[in-house]
Amino acid sequence: MAQDYYKVLGVSPDASEKDIKLAYRKLARKYHPDLNKASDSGKKFQDLQEAYNVLKDPEKRAAYDHPKNKARGNDHFDNSHAAHRYWSREQQNRGDSTDDIFRTFFEESFDKQRSIRGEDYHFIVKISLEEAYHGVIKRLKIPIPQQAKSISGQSNLNELEVNIPAGAKSGQQLRLKGKGGQGIGIEAENGDLFLEVDFLKHKLFSVEGNDIYLTLPVAPWEAVLGANIVIPTLSGNIDLKIPPNSQGGQKLRLKGRGLKSAINGDQYIDLKIVFPPVTTDSAKALYQKIAAETVFNPRDKLI
Repeated sequence: MAQDYYKVLGVSPDASEKDIKLAYRKLARKYHPDLNKASDSGKKFQDLQEAYNVLKDPEKRAAYDHPKNKARGNDHFDNSHAAHRYWSREQQNRGDSTDDIFRTFFEESFDKQRSIRGEDYHFIVKISLEEAYHGVIKRLKIPIPQQAKSISGQSNLNELEVNIPAGAKSGQQLRLKGKGGQGIGIEAENGDLFLEVDFLKHKLFSVEGNDIYLTLPVAPWEAVLGANIVIPTLSGNIDLKIPPNSQGGQKLRLKGRGLKSAINGDQYIDLKIVFPPVTTDSAKALYQKIAAETVFNPRDKLI
């Protein structure tokens, strides 16, 4: 009884060309003799090649699915008819001999089946907010999977330099074509390396989208009287004017001082009033004087 090619690839008879191709790639990588040292891997890989060679080609697949072949369990199905049609067309076009045509047909088919694109690698690269703002060239050591190492003979680290442009976002992916796993077979492409950007936790700033936030401690008299204070931004220190009678929790906005983008983000300053400890009688007397001369009840709206 001939094999059921659909069962060999693990797909249904109504599977799309894309599904068939994906199933073949997955199983071919699993059973390729260079990757799988089991005694039956060669036979399974040949079965996969045979099944895929038929089902990927619309003419061969139509002949394979013909009711007459189905009724006989495909015992008498011979996909050489597709090779014959191929030979007939090519012979008319090029005038080649029968032996040359068949040799070309089967050698090209075999080479294509033996070639497997290298695996894509994924790696997280952590950068600071300052590096995201200015851009940075990172020297990375990418771990190579153990299986890929044994096949290619490479060391367990792939060292390379990566240019991360200004304005990179957390979660953004950078693709390095051909820097992934090594391809197997003639003219097989290498896989790609995908780097996902992740921000390191910053000691001063937090991030929401393109905006950054800074909690700024201010003394009570700076909040009441107003003040000019030097504060940090991603582009360096600047002078910030605190308006008189500012309140704790009040937010000040610095336009365009956030992360770079088509429209730059902003920097928000969250004021936090910090009271000094009262350790002397004179300091205590000042607060008593303020209490006596100021009519103010911060809880007048609670009840």
